Parts: sequence; structure tokens; C-alpha cells
Amino acid sequence: MSVIPVRRMVILAAVAALTAGCGLPAELDREADPARTGARERPRPAATAPATNAPATNAPAATAPASGAATGPGCPDTGTRVSTGMVTAAMGLRATTVTLTNCGERDQRLNGYPDVRVRDVKHRPMNVTVLKGPGPITQLEDPGPHPVTLKPGESAYSVFVWRYSAVDTATLRGSGVYVEIAPAAGAARQTVQPEGGLDIGETGMLGTTAWQKAAE
Repeated sequence: MSVIPVRRMVILAAVAALTAGCGLPAELDREADPARTGARERPRPAATAPATNAPATNAPAATAPASGAATGPGCPDTGTRVSTGMVTAAMGLRATTVTLTNCGERDQRLNGYPDVRVRDVKHRPMNVTVLKGPGPITQLEDPGPHPVTLKPGESAYSVFVWRYSAVDTATLRGSGVYVEIAPAAGAARQTVQPEGGLDIGETGMLGTTAWQKAAE
């Protein structure tokens, strides 16, 4: 039986609190059954990267704890490590969590939104518009910019949301396979590979929420 680390459970609970009652569940319900008939359309699966030898895992909910660690062993020179949760595919709306952990020995300060660049399977930049706030995509609550101080071992998170766009499952054209994320504009980015990818299309929009501290 696998055991989820306590910190990951805390992040899971925190993000669940963020999304509960603030628009995302209602938006998913509206898209699944716009006429309120009680019948729901079967959701489309998110595009996935080519199969690897990694063991299969059960897909968690949209608020799953971070699992896709940034490349490279140990703590990066920046003193922070970025990771992503699995992508939740519910009708045309997608969501995933991004966690930034202070793995260094000094305090880290955040204030605002992550700096993001999306790349395709060949590492080419995609023409994706990254938004400060999720508003144009869904009515998810956004705490807005505010000072966040992370002591060593503490984490903060942001929620990424987007709308499904057609992806070529054979070539992964239109899928954001690699995502470069920095704490803020001008800071060093770390590359993560979200499990399931971002089926955002060649010219999609990616909404982000401001960093907020994960509860202890």
C-alpha cells in the first residue's frame, strides 16, 4: 500500500479548498449537463505523451498533489523545486496544480504569478497566451498578488486552467508536453513534464492563479 507524504496531503487539501465552492465544480457541471437534464457527456481524455517504461498509476483528482518533479536530482541552485500534479480532464475544461517548494537553506519570497512558457514534444515554443488570472477561462477564485514567504521545507502552489483544443494523438501536435515555470518573470525557469500533457492547442490560453502558501 502506498503512503502519500503528509506535505502532499496538505497541498491536496489546500487546493481542494481553493476550488470548492468558487466556480470550477459548477463550471464543470454546467459543461457536462448544460440543460440540467441529469445526463452527462462522457469527458474526452487528455492527450498523453508516448508510452514509457514507467509503472502505471491511477489518475488522481484535479487537486492531486504534485508528482512531476523538475528535471535534475537534488535541490536546484535556485533553492526551489517546481513540480506539477496530474491533469484533470473534465469535459472541455482542464486543470492542474503547480507546486513550488523551498528545498534550500534560506527563505524564499514570492509575490504574484508564475512565469510560464509552454513547449511542444520537440521542445519548440508554442504560441500559448499565459494569463495572470483564470477569469477568461473559468470562474476559479484567484487570491491575487500578495507576499508569500517560504521557509525551508515550505511550499506554495498555483492552479493552471485551460480549455481543451484538438491534439494529434500520433504526433502530439497541439500538446504542451514541456512547461517551463519560474517563480516570477526574470527568474530562472525549471522544466517540468506534466503527466498527461497540456492539450491546449497551438494558440490556446493558459490561466494561472497567484502563488499562495500551502497550509502547514
